[in-house]
Amino acid sequence: MSIKIGDTIPAVTLKTMGKEGPENITSSEVFDGKKVVLFAVPGAFTPGCSVTHLPGYVVNADKIKAKGVDTIACMSVNDAFVMGAWGKSQNAEELLMLADGNGELTQALGLELDASGFGMGKRSRRFAMIVENGVVTHLAVEPAAGIDVSAAEKIMALL
Repeated sequence: MSIKIGDTIPAVTLKTMGKEGPENITSSEVFDGKKVVLFAVPGAFTPGCSVTHLPGYVVNADKIKAKGVDTIACMSVNDAFVMGAWGKSQNAEELLMLADGNGELTQALGLELDASGFGMGKRSRRFAMIVENGVVTHLAVEPAAGIDVSAAEKIMALL
């Protein structure tokens, strides 16, 4: 069952790339007391994610934050090294690049994607959500391939 509007983000530990290497970051550190836009992609460095999805949030980061958003977080079922390198290659220094390497948050949200047919194993569905003080206030899950309801421009219009 998928998370829905009004639900609280589950308590899990994710990873982010720090100056000395991977660091733990809890979901409560990311979401508690903040307004957060979280979007997830099936895989770092994949075409749709690198050409359209992440760049939309990078280009619009200032506009999104000007609407009262404290954090824009990009999550993928990849490790912290991959997420850190992808963030650098995409000039995403304004975003929090979250590694859900074991898919714990993705699974807890009920938003898993079986991409084993593509040799990618279990991944995250493509989605975006607005979270206020740990509670989901908007959820946009892509119904199929492509980037529409979870695009930065669509989420900005809801802020």
